[in-house]
Amino acid sequence: MPDHSRSPGAPGRAAAGPQDPGETLTSPADTMRDIQSITDAALSALDPQSFLDALVERAKKALNADTAAVLLLDQPSGHLIATAASGLEEEVQQGVRIPLGRGFAGRIAQEDKIITLRTVDHASVVNPLLLARGIRSLMGAPLRAGGEVIGVIHVGTLIPRDFTGHDADLLQLAADRAALAVQALTTQLDRTAAVALQRSLVPAGLPEIDGLQLAARYVPGSGVVGGDWYDVFVMPAGPVCAVIGDVAGSGIWAAAIMGRIRSALRAYALETCDPAEILERLDRKVQLFEPDALATVLVAVISPGSGQVRLSCAGHLPPVLAVPGQPARPAEVPADLMIGVPASRPRRSTELQIPPGATFCLYTDGLVERRGQVIDDGIDALCAAITTAEPEAAAAALMAALASGSAHTDDLALLLLQFPARG
Repeated sequence: MPDHSRSPGAPGRAAAGPQDPGETLTSPADTMRDIQSITDAALSALDPQSFLDALVERAKKALNADTAAVLLLDQPSGHLIATAASGLEEEVQQGVRIPLGRGFAGRIAQEDKIITLRTVDHASVVNPLLLARGIRSLMGAPLRAGGEVIGVIHVGTLIPRDFTGHDADLLQLAADRAALAVQALTTQLDRTAAVALQRSLVPAGLPEIDGLQLAARYVPGSGVVGGDWYDVFVMPAGPVCAVIGDVAGSGIWAAAIMGRIRSALRAYALETCDPAEILERLDRKVQLFEPDALATVLVAVISPGSGQVRLSCAGHLPPVLAVPGQPARPAEVPADLMIGVPASRPRRSTELQIPPGATFCLYTDGLVERRGQVIDDGIDALCAAITTAEPEAAAAALMAALASGSAHTDDLALLLLQFPARG
């Protein structure tokens, strides 16, 4: 295959040697103009798609090419997907996908280096649009972020061309500029989307239930949004189901997994009032359809009138019980394996009797876990801060004591259930 390539950061020319008589010298003024064209700070104010559209146009002009395109790597599928193009808009319009390691762009991404082709033919490319468009020569560079290749940018010409070392450096500059901006903008959009998705899945309002008073909080962390959630609903047979959970991982992926777990759990709760059986069914579903997902979940099935609570715990932190006139303490609930971990024994249910006037607290680790602090200390702080006051006041006091003063990087969920005193 007729190509010239070099590894990232290697000195020298990308195609022609230093004594190549066909290479022309570029003036410092021209070089500065080309670099400024690609690194213009105004591009950062654009949304990701507009940014990439502007970048490929400027890269094409700066390199005196006929086409330019950016393909971004979709990690789950292992394909490069055409995302922006100038002079080769069909790539985007037709949703061109290039397998990692195959063809021109696939090789650049896999080998993580600049590659040039003076002659484009069927042996060197897998995208028929390049041949149909009449591209004769190509040069491409990897987009890198966090030490990983996240895409490829390439330019092409309709006449044969020996790309120079200056051309290669300029294209790599465009690739680096694109990678930094795409990573920053994508992270911002992912966080916004994850927060929006997560807030849409947390109950918009808590149900009004005779014999039970409720309060809840959800706060996204200062870091990347995760998969914490809570849920409360009345089951068909009459009991109340309260759920607290935390999907391992972060970002839009964790939020999406959380949404699917929440929906599945609600469906299983329509069929049985046994919390252990609900989690057994949920676990089978996750292991089959979400094999990479892990989650801690606690399900409590509550009879408000009697104060009876049946619980099953899949690796989640223990609930805290506050009884009037007594120190608050973690409830004794055995923890089975997390959802997503193959288990060798059935899940267990535990029964508790909640006295009148007591408050039952479900929470995720974002409330009690801090860097450099043992999580038991956080649970002790929760026990010290919880009260049997009216639930909204108790929730506000808990958040003031545990969720302020120092930034919590993880998101948190809190659900308080109070069993009012009789009489």
